[in-house]
Amino acid sequence: MLSRRHIRVKVMQTMYAFKGGESDDFSKDQKFLLFSIDNMYNLYLLLLSLLLEVQKRAEDDLLKKQKKHLATKEDKDPNRKFVNNKMLKLLADNFQLKNQLENHNITNWELDSGYVDIIFKEITASDLYTEYMQTRTSDFKLDKDFIVDVFKDIIAPNDKLYDYLEDKNLTWLDDLPTVNTTILKLLRKAKPTASEGYFTPKLYKDAEDKQFAIDLFKKTLLNTTAINKEIELKTLNWDADRIAQVDYVLLQMAICELKSFPSIPVKVTINEYLEIAKEYSTPKSSIFINGILDRLVKEYKDAGSLNKVGRGLM
Repeated sequence: MLSRRHIRVKVMQTMYAFKGGESDDFSKDQKFLLFSIDNMYNLYLLLLSLLLEVQKRAEDDLLKKQKKHLATKEDKDPNRKFVNNKMLKLLADNFQLKNQLENHNITNWELDSGYVDIIFKEITASDLYTEYMQTRTSDFKLDKDFIVDVFKDIIAPNDKLYDYLEDKNLTWLDDLPTVNTTILKLLRKAKPTASEGYFTPKLYKDAEDKQFAIDLFKKTLLNTTAINKEIELKTLNWDADRIAQVDYVLLQMAICELKSFPSIPVKVTINEYLEIAKEYSTPKSSIFINGILDRLVKEYKDAGSLNKVGRGLM
């Protein structure tokens, strides 16, 4: 689920908020970094559980109509195609997903059911829903395609849901594109025989990625003085106050990565930080960062201090 770029973004955010120096105790900040990354999984579970809550809301809606004093024929014999959606049933019956929802105490929609109503009403008012409910027959592929479209076109871009998530956890806004992409990928590739662990993917690709987050944070902080000196020498004509703080943090991290992570190719490091700068800093930041890193890499190569291992890493 978690890419190396997203790990770099999380480290950048923690570095940006850090107020100490390289000699200070930063164990609390490291814990915050890992908590911030782990909390991304809660967002994933929260959005998946929203699909399940919408299905429950649809079931409740049918029951209320059936109990009406003057129930119509349609109320008494409703089209249960959405309620019986096979993709949603696959999610609801997944034991490991149920476990994860309980273990992570995902109960938001019980307390904030109004947002379930908002999504439910938007779904039932959509052309997607109207077309889907034209018949009472279905199969897994049709049901799955409908849920994919509902998530992509109604849930993911919903402004009220976006505001709700921002209020609950500010860091979730950076996580949202990655989480939405993960959910859509899993939904699209789901099969009726999906394994129990299919909907509970690992947050980190492997143990190395988690260690990368820790090492990048620690090594950047522990070498702040030396790294800052290198930045200062390359920005002599710049007033320090004119350099955006985000740019400074990205330069610190990039220089640390170039010098302290021998298995990561130079091009990968530079490209990653340029892309992050484009998204999180000023319009000209990527040009500024690229110019400094290019000069530093040339100097490292000339001095033979760019110690990269493996083929094609220079």
